[in-house]
Amino acid sequence: MTNGGPTEGPRTIAEVLRLSTDHLAARGSATPRLDAERLIAKATGLERIGLYLEPERPLNRAELDVARDLVARRARREPLQYILGEWGFRRLTLRVDSRALIPRPETEVLVDRALVLLAGLPQPRVLDVGTGTGAIALSIADECPSATVVGIDISSDALALASENGVATGLSVEFFQHDLFQGLPPGPWDLVVSNPPYVDEADLGSLEPEVRDWEPHGALSTAGAVEAVVRGAAGALSSGGALVLEVGAGQTATTAALLGHLRFGDIRVTRDLAGIDRVVEGVLT
Repeated sequence: MTNGGPTEGPRTIAEVLRLSTDHLAARGSATPRLDAERLIAKATGLERIGLYLEPERPLNRAELDVARDLVARRARREPLQYILGEWGFRRLTLRVDSRALIPRPETEVLVDRALVLLAGLPQPRVLDVGTGTGAIALSIADECPSATVVGIDISSDALALASENGVATGLSVEFFQHDLFQGLPPGPWDLVVSNPPYVDEADLGSLEPEVRDWEPHGALSTAGAVEAVVRGAAGALSSGGALVLEVGAGQTATTAALLGHLRFGDIRVTRDLAGIDRVVEGVLT
């Protein structure tokens, strides 16, 4: 591996995988083998299993050039998801790039809770605040077809990406620009769902380079965003409507207390896949 890519060839798939894994491990990747598999699969047009079915197949010059570029990008700690250009979220494959945060497994738990809260409602109206890629809004539209779903974001770049994902998935979601600090769009909504910017600005420097150096800071950390979502939801939900949002580790108690102060009942906290309290919900009384 030289300058982040395979050296002069011919190189077999097995060799390129080994060299790429070693190169990425030396540059701090937490999952170097998996990263190498995904990148070499992209370079060759094979599925990951195909790499192991044809380990001695040489890569041609075009494939080597693509592999070198992809591995070099990952060695600079660019997120794997941005390099691949797409990522799975629940039942969907979504386009992802630096216009929005990468959809994460924690947020799938948020969607789980949203779907539970929507169960039994005949034609619910759902507002996704800070939609980003559109992952939450599109997943709800996919898994609760009777819902009318709207996604808002202050970022025009994120909205363009969300709209592209809407077209690609064929799901009907309306996306439009809105500043949550001006209140939420008037409903009444049956459910407000949000993964707002919740990282403390002082903590940005301690994040992994993939997050700190590549993902949009405004979507990671915006002071007062969580409180703005809660207060906005209190004024935009129908009576009996629900709010469910994802917050940072250590923030659930404060968020739950704010919900209680603003006339929400049935307050519940759900842990993410790592066992960390992550999702807070409540029903407007």
